[in-house]
Parts: sequence; C-alpha cells; structure tokens
Amino acid sequence: MNNIFDIIVIGGGHAGIEASVAAARVGAGVLKVALVSMDLSSIGRLSCNPAIGGTAKGHLVKELDALGGVMGMIADKSGLQFKMLNRSKGPAVWSPRSQNDKDLYPRYAQELLQTTEHLTLVDGAAVEILVNHDTVRGVKLDDGSELKCRAVVLCGGTFLNGKMFTGLNCTAGGRVGEQAATDISDMLASYGLEKGRLKTGTPPRIAAESVDWSKTEPHAGDEHPQPFSHRTTSVENKIVCSGTHTNERTHAVLREGFDRSPMFTGRIQGSGPRYCPSIEDKIDRFAQRDSHHIVLEPEGLNTNSIYVNGFSTSLPDDIQLRGLHTISGLENAQLLRAGYAVEYDFFFPFQLRFTLETKAIAGLFFAGQINGTSGYEEAATQGFVAGVNAALKIKGEGEFTLKRSEAYIGVMIDDLVNKSTEEPYRIFTSSAEYRLLLRQDNADRRLMRHGFQLGLIDKAACEQMLEREERIQYTLDYAKTTKLRPAEVNGYLESVGEPTTSEVATIDLLARRGGTTLEALLEIGSGESGMKNWELGMTNWKEYSSSSFAKIVEQAEIEIKYSGYIDRQMKEISVFAANEEKKIPETLDYATVKSLSTEARQKLARIRPASLGQASRIAGISAADISVLTVYLR
Repeated sequence: MNNIFDIIVIGGGHAGIEASVAAARVGAGVLKVALVSMDLSSIGRLSCNPAIGGTAKGHLVKELDALGGVMGMIADKSGLQFKMLNRSKGPAVWSPRSQNDKDLYPRYAQELLQTTEHLTLVDGAAVEILVNHDTVRGVKLDDGSELKCRAVVLCGGTFLNGKMFTGLNCTAGGRVGEQAATDISDMLASYGLEKGRLKTGTPPRIAAESVDWSKTEPHAGDEHPQPFSHRTTSVENKIVCSGTHTNERTHAVLREGFDRSPMFTGRIQGSGPRYCPSIEDKIDRFAQRDSHHIVLEPEGLNTNSIYVNGFSTSLPDDIQLRGLHTISGLENAQLLRAGYAVEYDFFFPFQLRFTLETKAIAGLFFAGQINGTSGYEEAATQGFVAGVNAALKIKGEGEFTLKRSEAYIGVMIDDLVNKSTEEPYRIFTSSAEYRLLLRQDNADRRLMRHGFQLGLIDKAACEQMLEREERIQYTLDYAKTTKLRPAEVNGYLESVGEPTTSEVATIDLLARRGGTTLEALLEIGSGESGMKNWELGMTNWKEYSSSSFAKIVEQAEIEIKYSGYIDRQMKEISVFAANEEKKIPETLDYATVKSLSTEARQKLARIRPASLGQASRIAGISAADISVLTVYLR
C-alpha cells in the first residue's frame, strides 16, 4: 500500500510546494498525497533572485495567503528586507516585496512539508506519467518503481529537457548541479499536447568582501515593514541592499563577447522574457542608453554571496567578470558563480481548463513554468489552484476557479488559457482591468471566504476579517452621515493646501479631496472627545489593535477617494458577469457557424471557451465574431 496515493505532485519548486500542501489539506485526511522530487534537499530553492513579491507579484502572494497558501508565511519567516513598492502612485499598484535568505526559505519550506499531515515526500525522478484510456493512473520513477494515483500535478519548472548555457558551454540540467527531466515532455507530446521552448536567465553571484560599498548607494527597507501573511504579527529589516550602474565601458566589454553569446549565435531557440531581458539584450536593444541600473542584493545572513540584480546574462564567464570590473564599486569583484541561461520545454496553456487540468488527459494538471509563466509567485498560485482542484475532483466536490474580476490569480489563468504564449508570462498590474478593486491591501476581504470554505483558513481568522469588514462599512456610513461646519474644518483645509468651504459638508465629501486624510476628518468630526463618537459605533473597540485600526481607516479612505472609479468598475463587472453566465456547449461545432471569420472558427475550436465572456477575451476574436456567436447560440 506504500505506493498507492490519491494525488502525486511532481516537482518541489514553488508550484509543487503549494500544490502538495493544498491538496493534502483540502483532502482533510481523506486523501493521500505524495510529492516526488529528484532531490528532496533542493525543495523550495530560490534558484534565481532570493526575493518574493514585487509589482503585481506581491498581489499574488497576498491573494495566495488569503486563500490559505503558504508562500507568504515562508517569505515572512525568511525575510531580510521588506518594502512596499510604488508608494508614490495610487493604491492599486502598491505592491509588497521581500528580500529573502536563500538558505532559510527552503529550510522552512521543507519543514512545513515534513510536518503536513497526509503528505509523503518521495525521493526520485519521475520518467513517465502512466495513462490508461486518456486518464491518469500513476507515475513511473527512474528506478523502475511505479506509484499508483488518480491525479497528477506536474510542476516541471525549467527541468523538462532543460539545457544551461554560459557562452559556448552547454550542459543538460534545469538548475546548476541538478539534472534535467528528459522523458516526460516527449511522452506528453505523444498524447497530442503541443509544446514549445522558452528560456530564462540568472545573473552572476559575487563575493560581498570584494565589493567597495562606499561607491554604491544604500537601498534600505521600509521604516515600518509589513508582512505578507495574515498569520504573521511582525517582520523586521535585517539587511540593506545597494545600487550602482553600468556604463559605456561596461557595454563595450560585454559586446566583445557577443560572438560567443548563445543568444546571438542562435544556440538558444526559446523566447526569453521581454520585460526582464539579459544585460546583453538590453545593450543590443537599447543601444542609445549608456547606463543600466544594478542592485546588489545579499543572498542571506550566513553567506557572502551577492546577487547582481539587473545583470542577467549567458555571456562567457571571462566576459562577465571583465564587465563587472568596469562598474563602480565592483572593480575588484570576485565571481562566486557565473550567470547562465536555461532553455526548457513548456506546454501551450490553451490546452488547459481553468482548473489547470489538461483537456487531453483526465486527472493531469499542469502548474508553473510548464504553462509558460515566469516567476516564483505565478508558479505558486498556479500550484495552489491545481492542487485544490485535483483534491476536489477526486472528492467529487466540484471545481475552484477565480474570475478576472475577483483576483489577479483569475486574471493570470484567464490570460494563459485565452492568449497565445510567445514568451514567458509575467503578471502586471496593467493586466487587470479592475485593478482598483483587486488591491493587495484588500486581498483578505476578497478571498478569505473562499479559503475558509475550502478548509484552508481557520474560523477565527475568517471571523476577524468579517468583523473588520463591518468596521470598514461602519466607518463609510459614519463618514456619509457626519457633517462638518466651515468653522470646524476650514483651518484644517488651509493647513493641507485645500480650498476652504462656505457650506456644511459631510466627511465623505471632504475626504475625496486629494490633500485631506480620513483620519484627520474623523477626529474633527468627533469634536472635543476626539474619536469617541466614532468609537461608540465599534463593538469591543478597545480590544482592537492600532494596526487593525489603521487598516480600517486606510481601506475606508481608499474606497471614498476612488469611489467614482470603483462604482464604474462595479458596473463593468456586472456586464462581465452576465457574459460569463452565457455558456457555450463544449461540443459546439464551430465549422457550422458560417458567418464567423476563418480565424475565429480556428481559435474557438482550438481553445473551446466555456462562455461568451471567455470567447470575447481570446486574442484575435473580434466584436463582430462575438455578435455572430451570440445570435447563433440563441
């Protein structure tokens, strides 16, 4: 019985961690889950930048935490520096980011997996997914043994036929020192699944003691750092990163290695990330620029390794070192590990359902870079969705999906299924039409109910969120009904550079002004008693912490200041929801819809959208095509 499981997760990266934990916990003791890894000691390794979050990526981590995922909690425990990015812009694009200890993150991840009930860790390389009548039946390992199961979540990362490049040197592998998986992708292709090649890269690591820090600019964390997870009470900054720049000398040296570049000589066929190009790609594409920003990021508290962010490269190692020596502060830099590129197989994600189950093989789920995405956070959230749905499928309890209007996770999966993947996919705040509603600060308000229903969020945390929701609504109501006289408020308005008023006005109306703050207006509205009148409407207010108080006011203030935009987006969402409800039969023969364009018939038949809403978001499908399809369905 030791080789019989309900769900097997292949791969111990960020997708595999979330998939295995979510599946085991949703299984709630009913299901047996196994995580298969070629090297159990490498689970959770931060193979590129030891950082979590960032623009839009931080939104994903906050959403994952609200649903009951574990990345945010592990990031908080292993975090060395915390920042809220884009504070100078509107709240829709504020994004949390942490710099993490590369040794502590995998250690905490492995400890979590080892203590997760009903989860077994299996040391071995999967060489074949056993399929019978287009349905998953098990997994075969490299030692010839077979594990039986009813669902597989494949989280192959960069290991599927992975090749690593540094200059003219090419070795098989998905990461330095780790072998590639050479059989599974060809086996899946034999079932008709279409695959392609992508590439990613990583910069060199240099010795901290070889850097002249006096020539660099300190990049400190936030004065009051905020954690990712609702389960974390506080975090602290333990390191300072530093900034420097490349220059014309740097670019000239790096150009000397272009004739040995695997990218420019055509040895790498896969497409790389356009938004995060290698340093040689930057120099080639942006020849008019004489400088590029570099950030030196310590990789841990007990290592001298410095990650040279902004210097991703696959140039020969001698060129890399000479180039580094031209940068201010790095004149004597010692190379600990050269940068390299990885090229690997992925499968076009239009072949997936929104649950991340493949359409071709029942019970087979894909998550992470195998779906053409880039980044730890994108992988982790996909792993969570795949793991949850694998468990729900076996338990016969339906599906778990998120709409574009609900979460960045929903935006990402919708993009993957509906749009062509020509390069590694990365989430951006601009990807979300409803980003004013999908903020990082309200992820718990949007998604924690889902996590509770799945059994991944405990009752106390959910009740605390609902109580906070009531207090936010009370604050909004109080602001709409409490009026301030000119004599009360004009002094404050003058102090913040806002025009005075000659009429009585509600706190809500005054708070919409750019220079005012809701907290100050609430204090004025409560008169000499300070916050007393407002506090009287709060049950057990004295038991509430100051941080929770600040979050309530912040949430209410955002909703007041952006109320016009939010109302507009809510109306758009109602139209969006109506189109999502207009279902398309899975067996519809698009060839019979003669008025559709040829391109539309081909794309609709290829992706087979479940609704008119989904059909309208497929690249190349026009408004006219949707009108024709609507009439045909009627």
